[in-house]
Amino acid sequence: MANWVKNYSGIIWLMAGIIIGSIAGIVFGKSVEIVKPIGDIFLNLLFVAVIPLVFFCIASSIANIKSGQKLSRILGVMSAVFLGTVIIAALLTIVALWLFPVQQVGAATNALSQAGTKSLSGDQVTQLFTTGEFYQLLSRKNMLAMIIFALLIGFGTLRAGEKAHAFRNFLDSGNEVFKQVFILIMKLGPIGLGAYFAYQVALFGPSLFGTYAHVMGVGYGVSIFYYAVFFSIYAFIAGGISGIKKYWRNNIIPSATAVGTCSSIATIPANLEAAKKMGVSDIITGITIPLGATLHKDGSSVSSILKMAVVFALFGRSFNSAEVIVLALVMTILVSIVEGGIPNGGYVGELLFISVYGLPPEALPPAIIVGTLIDPVATLLNATGDTVAAMLIDKFVGDKASLTTQ
Repeated sequence: MANWVKNYSGIIWLMAGIIIGSIAGIVFGKSVEIVKPIGDIFLNLLFVAVIPLVFFCIASSIANIKSGQKLSRILGVMSAVFLGTVIIAALLTIVALWLFPVQQVGAATNALSQAGTKSLSGDQVTQLFTTGEFYQLLSRKNMLAMIIFALLIGFGTLRAGEKAHAFRNFLDSGNEVFKQVFILIMKLGPIGLGAYFAYQVALFGPSLFGTYAHVMGVGYGVSIFYYAVFFSIYAFIAGGISGIKKYWRNNIIPSATAVGTCSSIATIPANLEAAKKMGVSDIITGITIPLGATLHKDGSSVSSILKMAVVFALFGRSFNSAEVIVLALVMTILVSIVEGGIPNGGYVGELLFISVYGLPPEALPPAIIVGTLIDPVATLLNATGDTVAAMLIDKFVGDKASLTTQ
């Protein structure tokens, strides 16, 4: 019990702040606007820290990739499997939201719904992916362009080899420093989010709780369905009926570990043991499971779409247009990759889609709240999806008989 409380302490404190803020919003009404600056300070700290954090995380990760012909083949198939499952999870969530749409909260959001409503023109697409000046990369409004630039820096460092040794160390050090900065800022989360949620409850009224409850119902329903049905389909593709039996027989401990710790990283040891028992080769297990804990996030894919849907509903915007859906899929893929190497990385993903859609800072608190509520089941998908992904990768690049000889 003590370990469970320790592992979930961050969520517990956040929820405590949100609950206290909600009660204050109900009791005191519009007068709680006096605490809104506290929430603004918290959000501003996040916005300032996120750009260098993401830059160093991405650039240092790419710069430290090891090369090798066989490794390149495994990484290629692994990337395809990771990308495919993340997109499938996102599309399933979008379909669920079409079947059970989130209703717009109402007139209270009209003043905010003007942000980001224009269609993307050719110039806007150019500005989305690039900037004309280096200093513009430092703005959160150009976060996607900064991510692309960070990838280029990472690959440039990788190509430079030993000549870039000092610069590689600089990237690694910067990555670690800003991870710690982000951890320090997030310690203010319960206070900052509590203040902001008090303001939101006073602004939107009781309908806000119905919106969150609806989104949670869709999120948990989709996640459990994906866990039970799609993981079985993936296991069948990898090894037929035998693959399904091996997957679920050996997935009990990783599932319990994921839910108990609420951490994909903490589930790595259980996943390594489970993957071997599932018949996955040692080399694929050793590569896929650790990288999957960082880069493969089916649960985060579901969570990302849910966050966008609830933010759009609160801001009086439709989540049904083709342009919005395509951008949502791109953001989901980036979120699933970026957040793995960053403490509280889901918040970075939220900042990314808020930047891309041109939404104001007020969009961040509801996205964080949805992410917090969905986190246990999202972690279950994130962690246990790595072993079934390893089975699929082994199917295409490993020992073809490995899933049928045990």
